[in-house]
Amino acid sequence: MKEQDNCKIFQLDKQRILLVSFGQFEKKFLHKIAAAVQPVIGLPVDIESGYTDLSKYYDPARRQYDGNRLIHFIHSEYAFDKRKVIGLFQVDLFIPILTYIIGQAIYKGNAGVVSFFRLKNELYGLKKDDNLLFERFVKEIVHELGHTMGLIHCYSTICVMRSSTYIEDVDQKEAHFCSKCRQKLDEER
Repeated sequence: MKEQDNCKIFQLDKQRILLVSFGQFEKKFLHKIAAAVQPVIGLPVDIESGYTDLSKYYDPARRQYDGNRLIHFIHSEYAFDKRKVIGLFQVDLFIPILTYIIGQAIYKGNAGVVSFFRLKNELYGLKKDDNLLFERFVKEIVHELGHTMGLIHCYSTICVMRSSTYIEDVDQKEAHFCSKCRQKLDEER
């Protein structure tokens, strides 16, 4: 094997996903999330607990947490190598131009955030459904990871890269990439 080929294999081995949990997520739940994300993304997924004073990111006028500032925190504190890092939260997130966000990531970067606050049925007056909450959370984590890997929003109604403005959008899409997005993802690697 050539030295150049060895370098390429070494680089692929170094590429990983890190999910950093902020909040009271059960370890069993996080391991289940990682196990669901890994085959879709095709990279090993690690889990870590993170700690920060979330009050620094709270906007009292909006009664929400600033997603942009949280991404910058994730980027500066956790995304220091080839890993793609997603911070997992349970608080209501926003960015200045939107009423709320479920998640956001740095396009072709290495950091993002996802919150399951807006993914809970109870917020919409519906019966609690832990299985549906899990499915929604996985979809949004994969979606944000797709952005870090160079994918934009997709128009396919079932592609995980479809934009999710409303909870119905999340429910309609599937937890995997359409063939077009999968091809682009494979080309980007």
